[in-house]
Amino acid sequence: QVQLVESGGGLVQPGGSLTLSCEASGPSAFSLDYYAIGWFRQGPEKEREGVSCYSGVNRNTYYADSVKGRFTISRVHAKNTVFLRMANLRPEDTAIYYCAAVAFASAQALCTSAATDNWGQGTQVTVSS
Repeated sequence: QVQLVESGGGLVQPGGSLTLSCEASGPSAFSLDYYAIGWFRQGPEKEREGVSCYSGVNRNTYYADSVKGRFTISRVHAKNTVFLRMANLRPEDTAIYYCAAVAFASAQALCTSAATDNWGQGTQVTVSS
């Protein structure tokens, strides 16, 4: 079982920036080198959306069209922490952001399927003036 702890949410004005972090842990010898990990969000009265994912297996990334050019996912080298840098935030980015991870998957597979039981508790991001 993988444990995921998110942090970094908050209130930001439109056009502002925010960085979320997700720290992953698991059984001994756990490493994100063998996992895909990423961010999902669910806004008010909206369906859950895969925002951005990273795969330690093949080192690729995935971004939803709605965030391309504004959000950047990154991993600290050889560490089990990933970051989501969100820039030029819009009111429609308001949501609870969840971190999720699944073993031996590509970034696109995780972000488009959400097929995993490993989820964090979520962190609220509110974009409002």
